[in-house]
Amino acid sequence: MPELGFVLTPTYRLAAGRPQVHLHVALASGEPALVIATRFRPYFFVRARDVDRARQLLDGRAIAEVALRTFDGEPVARVEVGAPADVPELRRRLAASGVEALEADVRFAYRFLVDHGLRGALAIDGPFEQRPGVGRIYRDPVLAPADWTPTLRVLSFDLETSPDGEQLYSIATAGAGGDRVLMVASRPVDGAEVVPDARTLLERFVAHVRTVDPDVLTGWNVVEFDMATLQRHARRAGVRLTLGRTDEDFTIQRDLGFTREPRAILTGRMVLDGLALVRSSYIRLDDYRLETAAQTLLGRTKLITGAHRGRAIAAAYRDDPARLAAYNLVDAQLVLEILDRTKLVELAVQRSLMTGMQLDRVSAQIAAVDSLYLRELRGRGRVAPSVDVERASGAEIVGGLVLESTPGLYRNVLVFDFTSLYPSLIRTFNIDPLTHAPAPAPDADVIRTPSGAAFRREEGVLAALVGRLAAERAQARAAGDAIAAQATKILMNSLFGVLGSPASRLFSPAVANAITLAGQHVIRLAAEAVERRGHRVIYGDTDSLFVDVGAASEADARAVGERLRAEVERDVADAVERTFRCRSHLVLAFQKVYRRFVMPEVRGAASGSKKRYAGLVGDELDIVGLEAVRRDWSPVARRFQRELLARIFRDEPIDDFVRTFVADLRAGRFDDELAYRKAVRKSLADYTKTTPPHVKAARKAGAGGERLVRYLMTRAGPEPVGRTTAPPDHEHYVEHQLRPIAEALLRFVPGDDFDTLIGAKKQLSLF
Repeated sequence: MPELGFVLTPTYRLAAGRPQVHLHVALASGEPALVIATRFRPYFFVRARDVDRARQLLDGRAIAEVALRTFDGEPVARVEVGAPADVPELRRRLAASGVEALEADVRFAYRFLVDHGLRGALAIDGPFEQRPGVGRIYRDPVLAPADWTPTLRVLSFDLETSPDGEQLYSIATAGAGGDRVLMVASRPVDGAEVVPDARTLLERFVAHVRTVDPDVLTGWNVVEFDMATLQRHARRAGVRLTLGRTDEDFTIQRDLGFTREPRAILTGRMVLDGLALVRSSYIRLDDYRLETAAQTLLGRTKLITGAHRGRAIAAAYRDDPARLAAYNLVDAQLVLEILDRTKLVELAVQRSLMTGMQLDRVSAQIAAVDSLYLRELRGRGRVAPSVDVERASGAEIVGGLVLESTPGLYRNVLVFDFTSLYPSLIRTFNIDPLTHAPAPAPDADVIRTPSGAAFRREEGVLAALVGRLAAERAQARAAGDAIAAQATKILMNSLFGVLGSPASRLFSPAVANAITLAGQHVIRLAAEAVERRGHRVIYGDTDSLFVDVGAASEADARAVGERLRAEVERDVADAVERTFRCRSHLVLAFQKVYRRFVMPEVRGAASGSKKRYAGLVGDELDIVGLEAVRRDWSPVARRFQRELLARIFRDEPIDDFVRTFVADLRAGRFDDELAYRKAVRKSLADYTKTTPPHVKAARKAGAGGERLVRYLMTRAGPEPVGRTTAPPDHEHYVEHQLRPIAEALLRFVPGDDFDTLIGAKKQLSLF
């Protein structure tokens, strides 16, 4: 009976100089397993016309004819090599002689998965042996794709150190194996297991992980801080951090090709950083500290907070270690609770099941689409090019259309958007690198897009993927599986990005621009259809239209919206099918009604702003791009804008509110809401020509400051929070935070201007 499993880490090892694929797997039985494939060999392709030249350069390596062709229809030959590490040098040698190596950059273990049709889940059939720690060992078993979703064992851990990171205090773990705190101490500590020194702390932590045997390790900023700190101390103490399922130490790797986030590489186990998962999941927070995430998502807080948390932790370790143990454990628990609330581990699993990417690489959009594309491509008997970043020279990718906005304060504004516009355009116009016809014959039966690019009519790989994913998403939504539906949506929206990125083998400016220019054309068609019916488009952005239908009530606006949606969608489909002779897959959605809506002007100009507006949906404020949702504005400014918008939208008096708010600010009643937050993007020493306020504050904070600087504007200039030497400069906040917000909105409502409301003296004109 085959055993179901889920691939955690696909990699390879050399045995007697020959590569073996190693798939570490979590089994449905709850056991770990290692699948070893010994018969698979690394390979790449060259064009058949280059075979003779390739033979002279490849030192007698096996070159065989295969029934495969390039995108252009040229036959290819397969080159088999001894080890994956041989490929880069061979590729360079061939390139120097004018021979292009195709698919020469596909990772060996992923090539195995692709060629065997395997993604995240698989069925394993064959004999096995047992090895402590690793679990079952299968050698060359029969493997097949499987439809199975695992429930992974997750262990969260958190490390506490001295403020400079040079002394280890404690390690807390939660989740798989239960709650536990290990602490370096010379006397018993309530809530902690005491160890005599850092070396023992590290050894006990490693032993605990290997005993509990989780599939996933997590924490908050766990790779960049916790694991990096563990690694540094382990080297100092001479301890091997064998946190995986083999006896290998872990490594920390930063793959600049697909993400700036570092990854911890453990054999047989995954490390998923809670911070990275939340940051990449479209969850908007004021900042991505654990304290902020816990307050926003859970309504909970850390046990020790504040600007001087490092000093408070050191004091607790010295004077009240039981308090530190409780604090440490809560931090580990909070990460688990956040991941449980957001279901981000489950989302990563679904994305892995769909693409075949390992859990810590599912956000690598290019690699994920690459994995799917190569699978589909081989079924069509085609071979893809290798990545060539030099192809990007001089290339320009056109963006989506942003219509000119009409500034004003409105009632009952309708918002429409095209559902998954770019994927729908791919499907409608059959846009794909494989079907792209750069120079078709005059009588060729092709689809010509609004950009002029031509595509053959046989279904492209991307069009087929969009159709399949759209059906899967509809099934997931019908079944109430929100996680699978979200995973499918993310993947569909990734398809365009690979065409416009030089890091992708599918990079093609002509193909990418065919999509964006088709999108521009469709938005114009929709806007014209709206205006033919006597309504006014007041804004449009990439896939959406904002329409003023002059409705007296929200109910009337909704009635117009439902009818208008169907009419505009039909008009667009008719125009596309008539002009381009292709079936439209475009779906226009009636998204919402803004009971009240404001589109501000660009500061210092009479034109309307772009990607900056606010509206009232039901009783909820919806703010896009304005100061209230920008993290680089102070909390007091964000509060002021939200409260001012709420009063304007509800037709409430605003004069007294503005006066009182400014008076309270000047009186110090908002002093706990004045802190700016801004990240230092480079070394402080590199700021030479100009010195922004946050950099000045960071320099005043001294060495060891965090990358995210929290500072106040005081009468002594910008100063870090908790280290101010002067009182707040309240007039700075009135002039540079409240004034621009007020002036942008007050012009749309009758009444006094900002200066009059706050009693400011105006300079008399001399002429």
